[in-house]
Amino acid sequence: MSVLKHPQVDRLEQNVTDALKQQLSQEELFSIAPFDEAETERTGAGSYSYWGSTLRAFRRNRVAMFLLILLVIIVLFTFIQPHLPGQFDPNAASFEVTATGQSKPLKNSRPDSVHWLGTNAIGQDLWARLWAGTRNSLFIGVMVALIEAFVGIVMGVLWGYVRKLDFFFTEIYNVLDNIPTTIVLILISFILRPAMSTLIFAMCVTGWIGMARFVRNQVLIIRDRDYNVASRCLGTSTWRIIVRNLLPYLVSVIMLRMALSIPGAIGSEVFITYIGLGLPADIPSLGKLITEGRKLLASPSKRYQLIYPTLILSIVTVSFYMIGNAFSDAADPKNHL
Repeated sequence: MSVLKHPQVDRLEQNVTDALKQQLSQEELFSIAPFDEAETERTGAGSYSYWGSTLRAFRRNRVAMFLLILLVIIVLFTFIQPHLPGQFDPNAASFEVTATGQSKPLKNSRPDSVHWLGTNAIGQDLWARLWAGTRNSLFIGVMVALIEAFVGIVMGVLWGYVRKLDFFFTEIYNVLDNIPTTIVLILISFILRPAMSTLIFAMCVTGWIGMARFVRNQVLIIRDRDYNVASRCLGTSTWRIIVRNLLPYLVSVIMLRMALSIPGAIGSEVFITYIGLGLPADIPSLGKLITEGRKLLASPSKRYQLIYPTLILSIVTVSFYMIGNAFSDAADPKNHL
């Protein structure tokens, strides 16, 4: 159906067209726009904030928020506890005076008003050792998770995005992945002197392989999508494409794997301590406390020495797992609608 226009409307359109043609010359109408790399990724998006939307989605999960607050309280208390009044040195033994006037270590004392969680087999205060061990184990777990994440993300992104490096990283993966992690932990802990740095190094030698392979597979899925091809055609640098186009899609899965690697590292520390290759005697840890408590299972009156560190380890493990899952879901852009 044809639409009839008023003659005045036709004249007005013609006048506007003539005016534009007079103002713009032929060269101005068809001039080549200069290339500006900073403007290649500019979009017309509104006030959307990825991290703001992620935090809002995470706060809606009440269980995860409760566990996060509980975990923060535990971490803060591990640093506050040594400065509270009436606290004992976690490595110092307590003594009691016998009827003959002699002093002897207060071994396996039951919880009381002085020693809130009792003492262990050599008279050390379990309350002080519990929080010192929690602090050391959390430090080991967090450091291992950060190192594995950094190395794994860098290697995984290069492995998946740069085609020329695929063969090189594949061969490295095939070699390291066929070496049992337990053997690596035992050998390094046996060869090097017992220390926190030794445990962290032993766990990170092959620990980054899993993260790198996972990131590589995710990058392969989204590497050749239309927006990445368009960015390459516009001349966007590889580093900018990786940071702006690829990593935001991997934040959720990376945070989940990091959250799970922390209790995994603590579990590895417990295992190494269990076989006698853990931290030195003057550095308490959850692994050392659990190993000492395990020896007292046959004595019902002393089983509390195993319950306390196991309870803290369970809370930390469950908290990181639930928080990691909740943050992974919140970081998914599909849940920001």
